[in-house]
Formats: sequence, structure tokens, C-alpha cells
Amino acid sequence: MKKSVLLASLTSAAALLCLAAPSFADDAADGLARAKANIAKYQSKPQFTAPGEPFDAKSCAKGKKMLSIPNNSGNPFLKGIIDRMKTAGAEVGLEVREWENQGQPSQWVQGVEMATREKYNIIDLISGIDPGTIEPQLKAAKEAGVKVMTSHFYDPSFKQNPVVSSSLTIGFGEIGTILADWSAVATEGKANIALVISKEVPPTIPLVENFKKQLAANCPTCKIVQEINVGVTEWGTKIQPAVQSAVQAHPEINVVIPIYDSMSQFVIPALRLAGKTGQVKVATFNGTPFVLDYIQQGLADMDIGESLDWIAYATVDGHLRDACGLKTPTALNVPFYIFDKSNAAEAGTPAKFDTGYGDAYKAGFRKLWGIQ
Repeated sequence: MKKSVLLASLTSAAALLCLAAPSFADDAADGLARAKANIAKYQSKPQFTAPGEPFDAKSCAKGKKMLSIPNNSGNPFLKGIIDRMKTAGAEVGLEVREWENQGQPSQWVQGVEMATREKYNIIDLISGIDPGTIEPQLKAAKEAGVKVMTSHFYDPSFKQNPVVSSSLTIGFGEIGTILADWSAVATEGKANIALVISKEVPPTIPLVENFKKQLAANCPTCKIVQEINVGVTEWGTKIQPAVQSAVQAHPEINVVIPIYDSMSQFVIPALRLAGKTGQVKVATFNGTPFVLDYIQQGLADMDIGESLDWIAYATVDGHLRDACGLKTPTALNVPFYIFDKSNAAEAGTPAKFDTGYGDAYKAGFRKLWGIQ
């Protein structure tokens, strides 16, 4: 009798496992299908959407000047945006200057004080400087009549510092979801990831949170094997040995995600030194030409690109609207575009900034500004 009961129990358990297995497989397949559908949205050529009503940009910009302060002038992505803001600003008469620095808060302070002293109209904190770190100086600038604005910095989920007049946000959380879904699809649901981040840069927070959330939702079999946190000023000395050590200590790692392009210049050598080139997939964000070259050379696999020129036009547009008392956009509204081995050559060989996105935005902004 006891044997019969035991046999019946085992038979029932086996039946339940058989029922459960297809359900788990179905869930995994559904997750990958969702991930593929999300990625597909970023594989079509970006379209221009007007950020606001037309205005007389030349009249608005007349006599105005803007100081743009990046978190570090050594970042080629930010340097590229500012150079293009100078050109876009010149089209309507806005003087744009970069405050060059090496990522030190004391240098940011000097820039703010100079802008205050020389009566700039706009201080643009671009991509990485938390206004709270230099708040006393920014308050003094605001009291002196300088408008403090941010661009390519706040995620839409962030609460804006009160000293800031307006912010042109970017979907860093959205970037996190794209990177997570790509990792799942690229490995067919078997991603073992080394995630390279910089917690000191505020946009990292929503990016990483959404990466983890999306990975759990669409690829529960994927996992982050190691999270490598490196401060911006230490990227050049610490990323390469940290990544090399990680992939050697954890041979199961098959994806490395340096969340910002400029990290990749230290990740690629790490994989080469570890003998992992071509074995470990690399995906990142920004669309910097040297990374697009890596893709063409087979050293990296995917880059979420943004047109720097598009960002520059959008920043000039948004900041001018604020400076002239017009309704200001709450986001840059610059589309993301996925580059991989199928289309990286569209960026040029060697790759160039702003190539591969189309140029509809230029005619769009010029029409909005009344100069075309």
C-alpha cells in the first residue's frame, strides 16, 4: 500500500513538472519576443519631430552668449556636441564657448564664476555635472541674472535642482532597457554580463536600474556576473585591468556592457589581453565614431547612437527658448538609433560623427528658427 502511494505521488510530481516545463519555456520565448520587438523600434532611420512652435531665433539670440561646461573635456562625445553647438549657435547669432576642464569640481566652479563675472546669459551644464555639487556658485550666477540650464543630463524621472531654469532631459532609463534587451537577444537568452558603470554620474542610476529591471522581465535566465564601478577620472587607469580580471576570473562572461562609449577604449584592449576578442560581445551607448569603427572591425557588436549635431541643434533651440521666455521643451527629443554589423558602414569608413542618421533635423530646426 505504501509503495502504491509513493508511486502515485512520484507520478503526480512528474506530471506537474511536465506541465510546468512548457510554461517556463513559453515565458522565456515570450520575453525574447518582447526584447526583439523593443530593439526593432530603434533600427529604423530617426525622424524629426518639432520640439515647439516656430520663433524668431535670430532676434532671440542677438547679443546673447552661452558657456557650456562638460563634466570632462577629455570626453570626445561631449567635446563633439559643444563644437557643433558653436556652429549651430552661429547660425542665429548665439555665441557658444566651452569651459575646458579635466573633470575637477574646482574647475567647474571657476567656469561658473567666469560666466557670472563676464555676464553670460546661459550656463549649460552638459551631461554629467550634478548642479548640487556646485550649488553655491550656481545660485550666485542665478542671482546675477545668468540662467543655469542642463542638457543631456537629467533622466525624465529625476527631480530638477531648484537653481536650474530648465532641463533638456534624455532617456537614460530607456537606454538601459535597450541594452538589456539587446543582451538577451544577442545571446538567445543566455547572457552572462559584466556591467561597467560610473555611479558618480547621476544618469547612471536610472540607466542601471532599468537595465536590471528589463533583464529580469524579459530574460530571467540572463544574469549580471560582475558590476564594475569606476569613477570618471579613473577610467584610463582602472577599467582595463578590472575588465581583464573579470573575464579571466569568470570565463562564463559572454557580454560586456560599458554603459558609455568612452569606456570602450579601455574595454577592447582588456578583452584582447585576456584572449577574449570575438568571444565576448560588447555593446554600449553614444555612437562615437571610434566605437562604430570597432563594430566594423569586429571588435564590438552594438552601439546605441545619437547624432551629436542633432543634440547640438536641439540644445541651442531649447536654451534659446528658455532665455527668451518661451515655453521650453522638457527633453532633447533626439532619437536613438542602433548601429551593429549590418549598418555600421553607414556611418562612414572610418566612421564620422553625425553620419548615418539622415539630416532632416537641420531643415526642421532652421524652419522653426525662421532662417530657411
